[in-house]
Amino acid sequence: MKFEDLGLDSYTLDQIGKEGFEKPTEIQVKCIPEIKKGRDLVGQSVTGSGKTLAFCIPVIEKTAPREGIQALILTPTRELCMQVKDSFEDFGSKKGLKATAIYGGTDIDKQMRDLRKSEVVIATPGRLLDHIGRRSIDLRGVKFLILDEVDRMFDMGFIDDVNKILKNIPENRQTLLFSATIPKKVEALIRKYLKSPVVIKAQTVIDKSKLNQVYYDVDRNMKFSLLLHLIEKKTSGLSLIFCGTRHEVDHLTANLKKNGVDAMAIHGGLTQNKRIHALDSLKNEKIRVLVATDVAARGLDIKNVTHVYNYDVPKCTDEYIHRIGRTARAGKNGDAVTLLCDRDYDNFRKVTADRTFKVEKTEVPRVNKIRYDRNLVQRSSSGGRGNFKKRFGSSSRSSGGGSGRSYGGSGSSGRSYGDGSGRNSGGSGGSGRSYGGGSGRSSGGGSGRSYGGGKGPSRFGGAKKKRY
Repeated sequence: MKFEDLGLDSYTLDQIGKEGFEKPTEIQVKCIPEIKKGRDLVGQSVTGSGKTLAFCIPVIEKTAPREGIQALILTPTRELCMQVKDSFEDFGSKKGLKATAIYGGTDIDKQMRDLRKSEVVIATPGRLLDHIGRRSIDLRGVKFLILDEVDRMFDMGFIDDVNKILKNIPENRQTLLFSATIPKKVEALIRKYLKSPVVIKAQTVIDKSKLNQVYYDVDRNMKFSLLLHLIEKKTSGLSLIFCGTRHEVDHLTANLKKNGVDAMAIHGGLTQNKRIHALDSLKNEKIRVLVATDVAARGLDIKNVTHVYNYDVPKCTDEYIHRIGRTARAGKNGDAVTLLCDRDYDNFRKVTADRTFKVEKTEVPRVNKIRYDRNLVQRSSSGGRGNFKKRFGSSSRSSGGGSGRSYGGSGSSGRSYGDGSGRNSGGSGGSGRSYGGGSGRSSGGGSGRSYGGGKGPSRFGGAKKKRY
């Protein structure tokens, strides 16, 4: 099957050629004709199967320029939101279509301006609800609704937001739902919102014959030393290293850099700019290693990753699949390496309960012990709980959804930008402010303000409470 056989427009085929796509993937072959027919559709496929183009191409071909917002795509993460936007821009620009990505932690006023001249909107649920509440987005003309990575939305607790959003979308629409897995909660969503959908399942593009899966059973105090040895001696290309928590990502990244490895971190506590910079640095091969929580395992297109390292073992088979799906793609070989110590045994048993995975035990080589410094932390604007800076008598700021707190005398402030909270306690005149949907609190004679729909309580007689 060739792209020409799918009945695509000439400008689409021209762009496909420029992008270097030689032939459609299985899910593209199965989905594109059904979407062009106007059918509601459920597509089940894992990361890397080509599903973004499977819905992007037919939706673009059925969308008219300068007729308002006609397509809405909901994604669980900011990174996926931006990636989908790039695809719509690449394939829709020749037709004169404008795509806008809306997500938290960025300039909402600019988003408002962009929305007025857009035909396609790609959004995370929280920020879209913010725009709906502000009446800054007109969804009355939406003809196509795409729910991407739906199982991930459930995992991240977005499903209530999704239900609220769907109440604001015209019922006379075409709905497309994509999910790596279809558990019962996703089935319930399908029954509720899709009309006689065609269900399409596509095989993974991971070639297990080209994917070498191994694990090392190593003492806990030697895990970092082994990882460093493998990166330096056994890894020729780009690597993704997965950790279970943000704090572990920051610690590990700092220790790798201390030992001469070009590494950067990505997790949900970082500012959006830092997350984008880290991804672009790996994609452009300015760094060799990206250390990540599972936020990077789903939906992201990172080419030329030769090694995936599970520094912390994932909690279930699905997460293991999504992690290792970052390598052995497009006919290339790849290695999935799990570093196992005593605290990982329970999770590893859950992962290997699926007998279709052949994860071979490998002998631990002799390596030099390298000190892993738990007090060494990657300097970043992570802003997650427990990562905020405390300053006395001045100000503390946090970007990207975390918290910023300030304690002290008059004039001290605590501010948070994104979806987080800003708090201030102390003497007179202190303020606590939150921008973008969070809460701002002040005690001791100050004021509490919230911008963007949040709450700003003030706990002092005569203090002000404002909402904007």
